[in-house]
Amino acid sequence: MQEKRVGGMLIKAAGIWLVIVAVAIANGVFREKVLVPLIGADFSLPLSGVLLIILIFLVALLSVSIIGPSEQKEYILVGVVWAIFTLSFEFLFGYFVVGKSWQEMLGVFNIMKGDLFIVILFATAVSPWLAAKTRGII
Repeated sequence: MQEKRVGGMLIKAAGIWLVIVAVAIANGVFREKVLVPLIGADFSLPLSGVLLIILIFLVALLSVSIIGPSEQKEYILVGVVWAIFTLSFEFLFGYFVVGKSWQEMLGVFNIMKGDLFIVILFATAVSPWLAAKTRGII
Protein backbone atom coordinates (compact mmCIF):
# COMPACT_ATOMS: atom_id res chain seq x y z
CA MET A 1 0.00 0.00 0.00
CA GLN A 2 1.33 3.41 -0.88
CA GLU A 3 1.00 6.05 1.85
CA LYS A 4 -0.68 8.56 -0.46
CA ARG A 5 -3.22 6.02 -1.69
CA VAL A 6 -3.98 4.83 1.86
CA GLY A 7 -4.39 8.43 3.04
CA GLY A 8 -6.86 9.17 0.25
CA MET A 9 -8.69 5.93 0.94
CA LEU A 10 -9.01 6.76 4.65
CA ILE A 11 -10.28 10.27 3.91
CA LYS A 12 -12.99 8.79 1.67
CA ALA A 13 -13.75 6.17 4.32
CA ALA A 14 -14.12 8.91 6.96
CA GLY A 15 -16.57 10.77 4.73
CA ILE A 16 -18.62 7.63 4.25
CA TRP A 17 -18.51 7.01 7.99
CA LEU A 18 -20.17 10.43 8.45
CA VAL A 19 -23.04 9.08 6.32
CA ILE A 20 -23.20 6.09 8.67
CA VAL A 21 -23.43 8.48 11.64
CA ALA A 22 -26.34 10.31 9.98
CA VAL A 23 -28.06 6.98 9.28
CA ALA A 24 -27.50 5.86 12.90
CA ILE A 25 -28.96 9.11 14.24
CA ALA A 26 -31.98 8.78 11.94
CA ASN A 27 -32.38 5.17 13.10
CA GLY A 28 -32.35 6.33 16.72
CA VAL A 29 -35.00 8.96 16.03
CA PHE A 30 -37.10 6.36 14.21
CA ARG A 31 -36.76 4.02 17.18
CA GLU A 32 -37.83 6.65 19.72
CA LYS A 33 -40.62 8.27 17.66
CA VAL A 34 -42.08 5.21 15.90
CA LEU A 35 -40.92 1.88 17.31
CA VAL A 36 -41.10 2.64 21.04
CA PRO A 37 -44.73 3.88 20.85
CA LEU A 38 -45.69 0.92 18.63
CA ILE A 39 -43.95 -2.02 20.28
CA GLY A 40 -42.41 -0.67 23.48
CA ALA A 41 -38.85 -0.01 24.58
CA ASP A 42 -37.98 -3.64 25.33
CA PHE A 43 -38.48 -4.76 21.72
CA SER A 44 -37.60 -1.55 19.92
CA LEU A 45 -33.97 -1.46 21.08
CA PRO A 46 -32.93 -4.83 19.61
CA LEU A 47 -35.07 -4.31 16.50
CA SER A 48 -33.45 -0.93 15.97
CA GLY A 49 -30.04 -2.57 16.39
CA VAL A 50 -30.78 -5.15 13.70
CA LEU A 51 -32.11 -2.41 11.42
CA LEU A 52 -28.95 -0.37 11.95
CA ILE A 53 -26.75 -3.35 11.09
CA ILE A 54 -28.66 -3.76 7.82
CA LEU A 55 -28.40 -0.03 7.07
CA ILE A 56 -24.65 0.04 7.75
CA PHE A 57 -24.15 -2.87 5.38
CA LEU A 58 -26.25 -1.12 2.71
CA VAL A 59 -24.14 2.05 3.05
CA ALA A 60 -21.01 -0.09 2.70
CA LEU A 61 -22.47 -1.94 -0.27
CA LEU A 62 -23.37 1.30 -2.05
CA SER A 63 -20.10 3.07 -1.26
CA VAL A 64 -17.44 0.37 -1.33
CA SER A 65 -16.42 1.22 -4.89
CA ILE A 66 -15.92 4.88 -3.89
CA ILE A 67 -13.37 3.97 -1.22
CA GLY A 68 -11.04 2.61 -3.85
CA PRO A 69 -8.90 -0.05 -2.20
CA SER A 70 -8.14 -3.12 -4.20
CA GLU A 71 -6.81 -5.49 -1.59
CA GLN A 72 -8.68 -7.43 1.04
CA LYS A 73 -6.54 -6.00 3.87
CA GLU A 74 -7.48 -2.46 2.84
CA TYR A 75 -11.18 -3.20 3.23
CA ILE A 76 -10.44 -4.72 6.63
CA LEU A 77 -8.51 -1.55 7.56
CA VAL A 78 -11.47 0.63 6.54
CA GLY A 79 -13.81 -1.48 8.68
CA VAL A 80 -11.53 -1.28 11.71
CA VAL A 81 -11.28 2.51 11.27
CA TRP A 82 -15.09 2.75 11.05
CA ALA A 83 -15.44 0.70 14.24
CA ILE A 84 -12.87 2.84 16.09
CA PHE A 85 -14.60 6.03 14.91
CA THR A 86 -17.97 4.62 16.02
CA LEU A 87 -16.71 3.61 19.45
CA SER A 88 -14.96 6.96 19.92
CA PHE A 89 -18.04 8.89 18.83
CA GLU A 90 -20.30 6.91 21.15
CA PHE A 91 -18.19 7.65 24.20
CA LEU A 92 -17.03 11.19 23.42
CA PHE A 93 -20.45 12.42 22.29
CA GLY A 94 -22.16 10.62 25.17
CA TYR A 95 -19.82 12.06 27.78
CA PHE A 96 -19.12 15.58 26.54
CA VAL A 97 -22.36 16.44 24.73
CA VAL A 98 -25.09 14.36 26.34
CA GLY A 99 -23.47 14.34 29.78
CA LYS A 100 -23.74 10.62 30.48
CA SER A 101 -21.49 8.99 33.06
CA TRP A 102 -18.87 6.47 31.93
CA GLN A 103 -20.77 3.71 33.75
CA GLU A 104 -24.00 4.67 32.03
CA MET A 105 -22.27 4.60 28.65
CA LEU A 106 -20.80 1.16 29.34
CA GLY A 107 -24.41 -0.03 29.46
CA VAL A 108 -24.42 -0.12 25.66
CA PHE A 109 -22.40 -3.34 25.94
CA ASN A 110 -25.17 -5.10 27.90
CA ILE A 111 -26.60 -7.40 25.29
CA MET A 112 -28.88 -8.94 27.94
CA LYS A 113 -30.96 -5.74 28.03
CA GLY A 114 -31.34 -5.82 24.25
CA ASP A 115 -28.56 -3.39 23.37
CA LEU A 116 -26.76 -4.73 20.31
CA PHE A 117 -23.98 -2.12 20.26
CA ILE A 118 -21.21 -4.72 20.41
CA VAL A 119 -22.79 -6.56 17.47
CA ILE A 120 -23.17 -3.24 15.64
CA LEU A 121 -19.45 -2.53 16.18
CA PHE A 122 -18.55 -5.92 14.74
CA ALA A 123 -20.91 -5.44 11.78
CA THR A 124 -19.40 -2.00 11.16
CA ALA A 125 -15.91 -3.50 11.18
CA VAL A 126 -16.71 -6.26 8.66
CA SER A 127 -19.13 -4.38 6.40
CA PRO A 128 -16.58 -2.90 3.94
CA TRP A 129 -14.90 -6.28 3.47
CA LEU A 130 -18.22 -8.13 3.20
CA ALA A 131 -19.59 -5.53 0.79
CA ALA A 132 -16.49 -5.84 -1.42
CA LYS A 133 -16.85 -9.64 -1.38
CA THR A 134 -20.55 -9.37 -2.20
CA ARG A 135 -19.89 -7.04 -5.14
CA GLY A 136 -17.06 -9.21 -6.41
CA ILE A 137 -14.45 -6.48 -5.99
CA ILE A 138 -12.12 -8.76 -4.01
